[in-house]
Amino acid sequence: MARGLNKVMIIGTLGRDPELRYTPSGRPVASFSVATSRTWTSAEGERREETEWFNVVAWGQLAEICKTHLSKGQQTYVEGRLQTRGWEDENGVRHYRTELVANEMILLGDRRSPQEFDQSDDFNEDYAF
Repeated sequence: MARGLNKVMIIGTLGRDPELRYTPSGRPVASFSVATSRTWTSAEGERREETEWFNVVAWGQLAEICKTHLSKGQQTYVEGRLQTRGWEDENGVRHYRTELVANEMILLGDRRSPQEFDQSDDFNEDYAF
């Protein structure tokens, strides 16, 4: 069988604070959403914008780092792979969810939350995890 490639890189804004849980075996897992936007000009000359939402899942130490350093409204770079999982609810209905399983995260901008950011502050450093 030929090798394939499943690699995703996004830069976007966190839509919610990361939620940290632990598996029954104690492994940390964080989940959060990231919005990416693109703009273009239509054939009629109108400026258009479209936002795409990604469900992101991070495991292990990266999950704990995401919980500690990320918050809603921050810009971040996330790299990983797409994975679709399926499950059946209590009514027997099948559901599917596609997620970006992160293996790298870089916090873009300041570590503080946007609410704590003072616009007169020149500090702007990127943090890679």
